[in-house]
Amino acid sequence: MKLVVITGIPGSGSTTVLNKTLEEVDFIHINYGDMMIEIAKKKDIANHRDDLRKLSPDVQKIIQKEAAKKIKEKSESENVIVDTHCTISTPSGFLPGLPKWILEELNPSNFVIIEAYPDEIMLRRISDETRNRDADRVKEIDLHQEINRSTAMAYATLTGATVKILENHDGELDKIVSQLVEVLNI
Repeated sequence: MKLVVITGIPGSGSTTVLNKTLEEVDFIHINYGDMMIEIAKKKDIANHRDDLRKLSPDVQKIIQKEAAKKIKEKSESENVIVDTHCTISTPSGFLPGLPKWILEELNPSNFVIIEAYPDEIMLRRISDETRNRDADRVKEIDLHQEINRSTAMAYATLTGATVKILENHDGELDKIVSQLVEVLNI
């Protein structure tokens, strides 16, 4: 079975792209953040996924590990796409979304990074009333995407997985969905 990690910084549209792609491929979708918040709620330490990044890094690591075990179990019988963040911007700096012990547990075959122009991401964040997003400037958004690229390549070095970067620009959803379907069917 295949386990693919799809990632993008908040506002890149990775979840939108993934949801449309899932209509065309035989994969189950697991959102890492949703799995983590489910675990955090059971522990009574967070109520919403935006609360996760405000937890101490040590607590986040414990929750990450428990989520990885649950995801790996599901991937043993079905093709899985894990929707997650490559890195998380925290008050103390960037935290890897998939540290070594998580990568070893998941052992993905591919990493797909969804990116957009920083000004597109900034406008998407501003207009998204369903989330409590940070108000980053274009420069900060660009830095976060650069950190994601570097981190994804480090992840690939540890796992032997490939890294594919796809651009999700406004008005081009069908184009990127087609590209992602092609990557998943290889």
